[in-house]
Amino acid sequence: MAVKIRLKRMGSKRNPFYRVVVADSRSPRDGRIIEQIGTYNPVANPAEVKLDADKAVDWMSKGAKPSDTVRNLFSSEGIMQKFHESKNQS
Repeated sequence: MAVKIRLKRMGSKRNPFYRVVVADSRSPRDGRIIEQIGTYNPVANPAEVKLDADKAVDWMSKGAKPSDTVRNLFSSEGIMQKFHESKNQS
């Protein structure tokens, strides 16, 4: 089963709000998820990002691939750096 870390769109029309979720790559964008690991609000100024770094690193070490947007969010929050350090350490 290919697992992805991606965004699930919530919120109303023209007011997007996203949840960062772990899901099977074959499930629809807003469909069934495995676990929620954070939120992202691009409307707030500056954009509001809340992530559980430990869960994100744990899922990536198990083989989950982040989407491009989620990878950028992880990089800005320092999670990708943390993941690479943990990968090189073991």
